[in-house]
Amino acid sequence: MSIEIIPFERLLITFIPALLVLFLMFHWHLPYRKACYAIFRMLIQLMLIGYALIMIFDSGSSWVTLGVLTMMVVASSWISLNTLSPDKSHGVNKFHVFPLSLAAILLGGGTTLMLVTQLVLTLDPWYMPRYMVPLAGMIFATSMTSISLAGERLQSELCQGHSYEQARTVAFRTAMIPIINSMFAVGLVSLPGMMTGQILSGVSPFIAARYQIMVMCMLFSASGISSAIFLVIVRKHFVKRDTY
Repeated sequence: MSIEIIPFERLLITFIPALLVLFLMFHWHLPYRKACYAIFRMLIQLMLIGYALIMIFDSGSSWVTLGVLTMMVVASSWISLNTLSPDKSHGVNKFHVFPLSLAAILLGGGTTLMLVTQLVLTLDPWYMPRYMVPLAGMIFATSMTSISLAGERLQSELCQGHSYEQARTVAFRTAMIPIINSMFAVGLVSLPGMMTGQILSGVSPFIAARYQIMVMCMLFSASGISSAIFLVIVRKHFVKRDTY
């Protein structure tokens, strides 16, 4: 069994409920233009990445794969800081904190990626882009989200007068909420994307479940390690510093 190719005209049907949501946002005076822009960007980005991935997969070059991974790390490190405000009493300069976010994602996400691809999947060659790029995308995106949540919560807790140690603990717990909730729900509430895609393409559910176990463990690890490293090394960059 091979996965069915969705004709373009049937793909348009999926936009019907999306248009309903946009109408509700407009009617309730919510920022519907931003949502429209998000949908437009999603379409353009996914169409472009479709063509790009074909070229990357066919390149057979480790340098191309490393270039893509570098772009992912840099972009995720910068985006993860969008929740930090320079205007609060514990405001930070994003340009100063960016290297720390980059280091946290490289150490947490990069180590996890190498462990999974080289020791679990044993890729040959080691940079096999068909595996390396999608897995790196999942790992770095999870690390990005965790750092973003941790940074925002850390800043909020410090602004409320809590000590850095208290704020760090609350921030770390907040950063782990999404992945822990996903682990509780997987198999009961949801079948995650990788498992669903494999089942739709004809892979045995037992094999798909093994891959999903690998994915959930790697995301949990990347999320926890990256956010923990970030929370430890970012302390000195807050404007108001606590006494040790």
